[in-house]
Amino acid sequence: MYDLLIKNCGQVVTMSGSMPRCGKEMRELAVIEDGFVACEGERIVAVGFMGDFEKKSGYFEGKIGKKTRIIDAGGKVLLPGLIDCHTHLIFAGNRAGEWREKLAGKSYLEILAGGGGILSTVMATRAALKKDLLRSGLSHLREMLAYGVTTVEIKSGYGLDLESEMKILDVAGELGRVQPVCVVRTFLGAHVVGPEFRGEEGGSASDAARYLKYLVQKVLPEVRGKADFVDIFCEKGAFDLKQSEKYLRAAREMGFGVKIHAEQINNLGGCKMACKLGAASFDHCDHLTVADIKALGKLSKGAKGGKKANFCNEPVAVLLPLVPLFLREHVFADGRAMIDNGLAVAVSTDFNPGSCPSKNIFLAMSMACLKMGLLPEEALTAVTVNAAAALRLFDRGVIEKGKRADLVLFDVQNYQEIPYWMGDSKVAKVVCGGKVVLTAS
Repeated sequence: MYDLLIKNCGQVVTMSGSMPRCGKEMRELAVIEDGFVACEGERIVAVGFMGDFEKKSGYFEGKIGKKTRIIDAGGKVLLPGLIDCHTHLIFAGNRAGEWREKLAGKSYLEILAGGGGILSTVMATRAALKKDLLRSGLSHLREMLAYGVTTVEIKSGYGLDLESEMKILDVAGELGRVQPVCVVRTFLGAHVVGPEFRGEEGGSASDAARYLKYLVQKVLPEVRGKADFVDIFCEKGAFDLKQSEKYLRAAREMGFGVKIHAEQINNLGGCKMACKLGAASFDHCDHLTVADIKALGKLSKGAKGGKKANFCNEPVAVLLPLVPLFLREHVFADGRAMIDNGLAVAVSTDFNPGSCPSKNIFLAMSMACLKMGLLPEEALTAVTVNAAAALRLFDRGVIEKGKRADLVLFDVQNYQEIPYWMGDSKVAKVVCGGKVVLTAS
């Protein structure tokens, strides 16, 4: 017996097909015009055309009972639940004061070198109580839910010591239990060098090496069971390429999936290194050259046919267009070249207090189109099926029988309108795990 039936959808954008979508596949949305979706419990059990539904009315009547919730979509567009696959959602305070410094001309790395940036948020987050972090996290997730986000990745990284990092991961776990948005946890203790390990120079190569050794020996063993992935910021002022590779190899040997922040401000070769290591994703990518992208395309093709380990080997390039927008950078990742060279591309907000204080995934989609060269179809793929793959979640991001029933109904007539209405939410209803959890007023 159906628990939920959504009928008379003008379009059901199923995203059915390969996972993740690579290259030109990102434009193939597998749209059902005038369709329906039925759910039992947390799973989708039927997807099809209203014409077939009406022809087999006797069969479907037997699936509809008194407890079945029926939603007449009235021609609206149904998509898989959106997935924000790169956020730093748990933190205390804000950095509005530093924003003025950036507007006045200071660079991100200059502010970091002066003890600001990430380190200022670290001090505030260390001092914060769990209950306060939980309260602010719930507020952020309510806003994300209103944008149609049904799964979110939350990175740690504003603690930079064992106690504080564990506090952040514990809060992230609690957030996943007490509200409907699914939470994936990533350990980013290697965000920058922890304050206790920074010398007078503000964080030398030897300081970074000592800090990473501390993370591997003391912290990562405690993180087991509390995070699915381990991430690192491979960048000048944080960790160099050699340090990043050594650290990610150690994390992988401990059973973690691995990710990387790379080529955000400088090109150190982190994306290529992480791809060779079998990373789930390489994120930012703003300073990749066309030659780099072509090389990554070849590596990606090799991963498809490679030997599978704990996760699918296909890497996903996660683009974060709101970061260079907020930082007033002139370089944006070349998403067009990435897709044309066969890469799987996802788009996320990178919500955080320093370089992207925005949770607006629709604005991220629009900017990916305007600044990174994506088409509307590619942008939608990038926040559903490919974002799911970036988190190695293969039970969502598509509307298909047997998949998790995370769905978003949009008050538009055509899916192309969703990234077109720049930053504007057209969400009418949100379904998480087969239950309607939000209806727009």
